[in-house]
Amino acid sequence: MRIDTYNTLPPEAELIDAGLGEFNQQAAPLHEVKPLAVIARNASGHVTAGAIGRTWDTACELQQLWVQPAQRGAGLGSALMKQFEQSAQARGCTVVYLETFSFQACPFYVRLGYSVADTMDLLPHGIVRWRLVKRLA
Repeated sequence: MRIDTYNTLPPEAELIDAGLGEFNQQAAPLHEVKPLAVIARNASGHVTAGAIGRTWDTACELQQLWVQPAQRGAGLGSALMKQFEQSAQARGCTVVYLETFSFQACPFYVRLGYSVADTMDLLPHGIVRWRLVKRLA
């Protein structure tokens, strides 16, 4: 048996990913997971913001939320989140969860009704990671 270490992802990483994916498919009905995206565009059609995630039965995960810097603070992020949550709810979701870092938007999500489920403060440079949850009505 030989064990090698790499500082970049070798081609074998795809084999590892596929093997884990196959195991996960046998353990859980991951074929039920569906992508969900809400995108904002300006009058010219250029993307100015977006919320990307996925739903799985009654759970929805927000994976990414981005608002173009020039558009921040004008309510666009809140509008995106409202639409994202409504879309998740229309699919039967009763909860939305997400992760965010201390240099990102924890207070923003708390203002939108999310609660901190757990905190990890073991990251370098004093960065904290929060997991937040919101139950949908």
